Amino acid sequence: MNIRLYNARILDLDESHTVRKGEVRVSDGKIAEVLYDGENMPEDRIFDREIDCKGNLLMRGFNDAHTHSAMTFLRSLADDKPTPNWLEEDIFPNEAKLTDDDIADFQRLAIMEYVSAGIVSAMDMYLRPYVTAEVFAAAGMRAVIVSGLNNFTSSLSELEDQFDRLNRYDPLISFKAGIHAEYTTSREILESLSGFVREKKTGLFCHASETESEVLGCIERYGLPPVKFLASLGLFDFGGGIYHGVHVTDEEIDILREKRVYTVTNPASNCKLASGIAPLKKLYDRGVKLAIGTDGPASNNCLDMFREMYLASVLCKIREKDAAGIDASVILDMAVKGSAGCMGLEDSGLIKAGCPADIIMVDMARPNMQPVNNIVKNLVYSGQTANIKMTMVSGRILYYNGEYDLGFDPEEIIRRCGERTDKIVSG
Repeated sequence: MNIRLYNARILDLDESHTVRKGEVRVSDGKIAEVLYDGENMPEDRIFDREIDCKGNLLMRGFNDAHTHSAMTFLRSLADDKPTPNWLEEDIFPNEAKLTDDDIADFQRLAIMEYVSAGIVSAMDMYLRPYVTAEVFAAAGMRAVIVSGLNNFTSSLSELEDQFDRLNRYDPLISFKAGIHAEYTTSREILESLSGFVREKKTGLFCHASETESEVLGCIERYGLPPVKFLASLGLFDFGGGIYHGVHVTDEEIDILREKRVYTVTNPASNCKLASGIAPLKKLYDRGVKLAIGTDGPASNNCLDMFREMYLASVLCKIREKDAAGIDASVILDMAVKGSAGCMGLEDSGLIKAGCPADIIMVDMARPNMQPVNNIVKNLVYSGQTANIKMTMVSGRILYYNGEYDLGFDPEEIIRRCGERTDKIVSG
């Protein structure tokens, strides 16, 4: 489809975060042309759709670098509990009841939330990766699926099959090797997985150093904290990423930098579960690659990158006792470019010809975005999901002015998810 987006402000996440007025033309899933005011316009062309942006902002969409989409059914089910009780009493028992159809609908609900919040891709770790691939591809949304290999679900042979099949499944779908965490995965499995990592020359992704008790447990088992232990097995020799990274040591920060392993911060989840505040400033200053994720709806409880950006910024200020902290432009880059890089996606952050048409439109006319002294600061400190007017993935408009185009009936999905949740929780 050929689409023209005109009368827009256009934000490029270049070194100076340039904002210019102009229009963007999209064709075959890519940005075909970017034309700025004052330039000579080419001859008129026929478009399938033309949208007057009315001075609103076009930018690359947010990339959610860590989530568990189908956990929408657990939203607000077991809040305000200590984390061990939360997991053992509510999360694990209810997840054990899920069918493929349950997971599919709960993921569809999450996709509605993603696109209405300006999120164009999700790095999803959950049960039934093939269900995830099917649902996301059918909806037209980009997904990077991460295996959650551990002692209780999946196996290395299944991971190998998923790696080969899902990386050929659909242009919107890719697959990364991962484990749930060190503490749920035996050394035997980890050592076997290390061979796979070396064979495929692929990065590894996992939860790591999320809580103090997790770190202490790893030291008791192996004499090393999680990142250092996993690195000692060669699991990060080809990069990858850790989710949370709240309690990493200085030596582990050096490992993350040297191995080019991303740290994906999840500030809302870390606050809600009282896990702590990640040392973002130290990680950034020492050259560790950074990204942002929401984590799942059970521990967050919403899939909102605006809130994650705000919390990442202000929690850094609190931890460092420095109002300068990390500049808002860096935080925005983390949510777009950093997360895309972590996920293995094109990560220029630019609206330019040849780039994937993963574009969002931000409503600049709403009171919370006025006056426009600094667009980047507005996005990070006052932006809300209500500001998202449009979300486009690979040239297809999935959300526009409150309406969805995802290949399913949103009202029907909301109804079914309510019924499915009632059955699971009461069963």
